[in-house]
Amino acid sequence: MKTKILFFATLLAMTLFIGCNSNETVDATATSSTITAEDAIANSEIDAAVDDVSLVAEDQFDMQKSSAAKTSSGMPSMMPSCATITTVLTNDTWTRTIDFGTQGCALPNGNVVKGKIIVSFSKNFTTPIKTISYNLVGFYHNGKLIEGSKTITHELKTSDLLTAIHPVTTHSIDVKITFADGKIYSRIGTRVREMVDGFATMTNWEDNVFKVWGYNITTFPNGSKYTCTIQKTVPLVIKMSCKMPFPVSGIVEITKNDGKATLDFGKGDCDDLATISLNGVVKEFHLKK
Repeated sequence: MKTKILFFATLLAMTLFIGCNSNETVDATATSSTITAEDAIANSEIDAAVDDVSLVAEDQFDMQKSSAAKTSSGMPSMMPSCATITTVLTNDTWTRTIDFGTQGCALPNGNVVKGKIIVSFSKNFTTPIKTISYNLVGFYHNGKLIEGSKTITHELKTSDLLTAIHPVTTHSIDVKITFADGKIYSRIGTRVREMVDGFATMTNWEDNVFKVWGYNITTFPNGSKYTCTIQKTVPLVIKMSCKMPFPVSGIVEITKNDGKATLDFGKGDCDDLATISLNGVVKEFHLKK
């Protein structure tokens, strides 16, 4: 299970909100409402930071759960050797502090981090709903200061997307991001990730299928708000068998002030094609990391 989740999360850091990450520029009539490539690049860098923190938090939860059970799944932690991990049990809560130092420590996906992530969760791993929380202390991601907190909730349940019991992970986001040039961004949002296929064969990640829905609102330094919404009725679908970091279907609604665009990932084919629609004009283009 851990291998499958880590692989997906690595892709997720690159592409979950690919509708906000394209290098394409969408023209609009007013400058304040223009959805530009510069906006998209800044938004994608924030995506990567937020998802890497989630990846670290989930990894540490899995490691402590395995340690508490005194079992080994044969799945090593993703933490690089330059990270120092301290574990403390206080009352009923495990707290793991991951210190990446002050010089820069590279994660497996190549992103460089500094500072600390403090991850906390209950020592009771048998509860049906498991919550992970974290705090960031002097934490930098590729030179950007990331401040704030987040909770991640794990459940096994049924949903509108699948009647069978399956893994559902909900991510709550509330962070402030200061870029190296001093510009400050903030983001709030919620993302739900459901594994709708492949959860019965935990050793084979290639049969995994995920459906992702939710939203995020990023406030830019000039006050513009960049919103990405994925409706539950048309979620992003990610097939691991495609072996590429793009959804195969689903729709992202993009809004910046009064400017609006719709990104459609297609009908399920394993390709890098998507279409974007603005003011009734539809354009097909190739997705980029």
